Amino acid sequence: LLYQENRSFDSYFGTFPGAENLASPLARSHGFTQADPIGNALVTPFRLPDPDIGQVDHSRPALYARVNGGLMDRFVADEETRSLQKPLPRPVARQFGLLAMAYQDCDTIPFYWKYANTFVLYDHMFQGMYGPSTPGNLDIVSAQTGQSQATRHPNEVVAPTDSGAGVPVYVDLVPAFGPYHGGAATAKQIDLTFANVLLTLSGTAAARATNDTDDVKDDIAALARDGKPEVPWGWYQEGFRDDGSGKYPAYVTHHNAPQFFGYIRQNAALWSHVHDLTELFGAVSNATLPDRSVVIVKGGYKNPFGWVPANRDPKVRSAFLGDDDHPGYSDSQLSESLVARVVNAVARSRYWKDSAIVIAWDDSEGSYDHVPPPQFEPCTDGRACGDGPRVPFILVSPYARSHAIASDPGDHASFPKFLEAVFDLIPLSSLPNEHATLPEGPRDGNPAISDLLSGFDPERLTGTKAPIAANDAIISDDVVNAFPPRMSCASLGITPVTVPNALENAPQGFVPRPGP
Repeated sequence: LLYQENRSFDSYFGTFPGAENLASPLARSHGFTQADPIGNALVTPFRLPDPDIGQVDHSRPALYARVNGGLMDRFVADEETRSLQKPLPRPVARQFGLLAMAYQDCDTIPFYWKYANTFVLYDHMFQGMYGPSTPGNLDIVSAQTGQSQATRHPNEVVAPTDSGAGVPVYVDLVPAFGPYHGGAATAKQIDLTFANVLLTLSGTAAARATNDTDDVKDDIAALARDGKPEVPWGWYQEGFRDDGSGKYPAYVTHHNAPQFFGYIRQNAALWSHVHDLTELFGAVSNATLPDRSVVIVKGGYKNPFGWVPANRDPKVRSAFLGDDDHPGYSDSQLSESLVARVVNAVARSRYWKDSAIVIAWDDSEGSYDHVPPPQFEPCTDGRACGDGPRVPFILVSPYARSHAIASDPGDHASFPKFLEAVFDLIPLSSLPNEHATLPEGPRDGNPAISDLLSGFDPERLTGTKAPIAANDAIISDDVVNAFPPRMSCASLGITPVTVPNALENAPQGFVPRPGP
């Protein structure tokens, strides 16, 4: 899993041919034209070729307000309102509001579009919880953000203000346990004690965890009875160090999902699976990864490869060195180059013939998307637990369908479901401690949520059709390491769809990096 940050489907693939895109009838009836209260104007989506953009509000209340009960029509107005409340000057608040309607295409992010075009793009995947990055990073391994823990421990339920520690996790707080970016943290999340797929992947080896296991004790016993050996896993995150110094300029602490769970963090047998991003490349090239293993990759604040944005503005070159795709500090072209570097490493290795690479994003950034999310049970704050707005998912594999769109609905819980199907794991929702809290808890038992298997070609899986060659996944190193990239819509042979009645250019007064 290459797990990136903060992009809505429409902001990256809103003009991708064949997908549920901005040219569809559904888009016309769901927020395509939005009110711009400060500018006293109407705004439609518009193309933005700049890879370095500011970030808009992607808190749980903001996302919920923008979706507006499925109307998808308050992305501009809500962003302007929240910007004015900070307070920001009206012209700057309007710039942020307009930014929510911008989209990019294969001239700006050609690597992502190449993978989507060669392999499989899922166009009905949603973030599993209305909220920012931390809930998404938890959800992709747990199929929940703590609903079962809230049921077991009512005293740990988060305050209705959405701003504090507790469960379900709605906000970005660092884990209860270090290491931390920039030293010790003051505001921390509580210890998370519900099961995740990293535990079930551990199989019988989960019994080696003996500290902080009260809430998963029966789950660990069930894994022991099941008798399946460990499926080795690794979490590889940029800037990670566990030396106690607390000086990690690239490390984004609240993106490291394993660190939130005491039964992982406080047991060396599980915590030893967490590594620095750069260790992955040697492990792949030297073939020291186990043949059957799961690897999760996270970028961070400052790429370790010496990459700098194409923009020669010194301010941009110092502020946008990140490669996890998070607006505000990551350049989207550096970010897709990180993905390409990992895909290249796998494609050039002995692992390609058995690989399945999922590229996904943790939340929608508060940027416009036109597809109303499915609605599940209410959360403790009275709002829907999920799904939140649509996010991109891409499958790269020798066994994938070719040039395909997969439209079965899913969300972040689809990744645990995928692992459960591939490795025959006990579903999270079937573990004793989790099952006892249903319907609160993990969503991997929900049949309405995809397990991603529709992205695979049945004939390739059975050997009646040749797998996709590794060369079809490789992007040459001179292209990967060049900014701007030496690849475009024209060189890919992709023509983005024309969006009828959309703005041809950014609105007057817009800037990609809003500020005074």
